Amino acid sequence: MRGEGERAEHIGERAVAHVQAAGIGAERRHHQASPVAREAARTLRHAGVEATIVTDVGVAGLWRLMDRIEEIRRHPVVIAVAGMDAALASVLGGLVSSALIAVPTSVGYGATEGGRTALNAMLASCAAGITVCNIDNGYGAAAAAIRILNSFAALADKSAQS
Repeated sequence: MRGEGERAEHIGERAVAHVQAAGIGAERRHHQASPVAREAARTLRHAGVEATIVTDVGVAGLWRLMDRIEEIRRHPVVIAVAGMDAALASVLGGLVSSALIAVPTSVGYGATEGGRTALNAMLASCAAGITVCNIDNGYGAAAAAIRILNSFAALADKSAQS
């Protein structure tokens, strides 16, 4: 049986995760969801998992998401970081078959209530099978992704031994 460090190293050789952050306008490159997405990507990389980040693909500009959808579908795990109404998680839940982890952010104004609106929207999504982390919890999303990827590696090991 391998130790956790060995398993993370093993999955890092062939597994990647995708971190996606909804945008709040094409003119704002460093929008507020970025720190949460960067936290997730940094945590994944520290565990030996390659991570890519795509930003400015919120559903208010659905064409930007659709321009990148094939790239997103190639990843076994997708982390969706979104604030406001957090519709990105439900939309991705209908478009990708990858494991999907949703992270609500405290971004927004008005009725967003510090991320509680996004959290509730993700929890109530009609796209089944979405894992939802707490508000602004990029680390927790990365930890969930690592568990999923470790499960993939364990299944592959069992298949190879059979």
